[in-house]
Amino acid sequence: MTETSAYQNETIPVREAHRLDGEKLRAYLADNMDGIGDDIALHQFAVGQSNPTYMVTTGGREYVLRKKPPGTLLPSAHAVDREYRIMTALGQTPVPVPKTYLLCEDDTVLGTAFFIMDKVDGRVLDDQFAPAFTAEDRSAVYEHLLAVLADFHSVDYQAVGLESFGRPGNYYIRQINRWTKQYVASQTDDIPAMDHLMKWLPEHVPDDDTTTLVHGDYRLGNAIVHPTQPRISAVLDWELSTLGHPLADLAYSYVACFMGTGEVLELLPGLPTEDDFVGRYCELTGRGGIPDWTFYKVFQLFRLAAIVQGVYKRGLDGIASSAKAVTYGDKCRLRAVAAWAMVEG
Repeated sequence: MTETSAYQNETIPVREAHRLDGEKLRAYLADNMDGIGDDIALHQFAVGQSNPTYMVTTGGREYVLRKKPPGTLLPSAHAVDREYRIMTALGQTPVPVPKTYLLCEDDTVLGTAFFIMDKVDGRVLDDQFAPAFTAEDRSAVYEHLLAVLADFHSVDYQAVGLESFGRPGNYYIRQINRWTKQYVASQTDDIPAMDHLMKWLPEHVPDDDTTTLVHGDYRLGNAIVHPTQPRISAVLDWELSTLGHPLADLAYSYVACFMGTGEVLELLPGLPTEDDFVGRYCELTGRGGIPDWTFYKVFQLFRLAAIVQGVYKRGLDGIASSAKAVTYGDKCRLRAVAAWAMVEG
């Protein structure tokens, strides 16, 4: 993996499957936003597997457009409306998010729902280990990633108007059911480890039923790092956000950043160990510790397996947001096998 600046300069011509009517978009934006010029240019960001994302240049300014992909979509997937809603609400909190401008749910404009937000300059890292950083900066950026997560989990979701953003309580049972259904709907092969996990997980949910906002895909690769400093300028990709359990975000962030397809990867200097990562979050949030930590990691490996299976299926169907989707054939199996090995261990 290599470090990239995807939201800054890693754009490509719009893929054929994701072409938009630029003039129709410009006219709609001119009717609903200030500062829209007579010109418009569209480029697609090369990264991203779920919702097609575009850089829109008009009137001398750059914006980002996120939209649902074309084609038949899985239930509750590609929720750009949820992304828009939570990012707009978080704009009044310390959590760094791009400024949002509008949400369009009229499919006659671009074919599917979309929203417009500011383009935030900075670095989007394809490699969670930030190999181009110094050890000091690597440590600092992960420290800030955890600090932002702690700030996010402390947001009073009722005070910012998100009391109906999900159902409080019973989070893991609902999530296990959801991702089981998503996996079955996109299944292409028989994976015994997934069958085992779908049975084991609902029988081992911890008693802790704390409710906060959760991001659902919180990792360094879904944040914009400041152009020159080791800190987070904006958190992106909120389509899986909801009301839920805060340790889901922490476990996902650890698994996604440091476990690859299931094995613990060798760390570069400056990166936190698992104990450091969990311990620092506990310090920031006032937790005394995390019982049942293995459950949280197993759940997230299972969830990641279901997610990448959906990406792979969209790739086979020719509607994925990235051409890499068709290479995801083994990613579901590898994560499921790793998760089940943790259970058996």
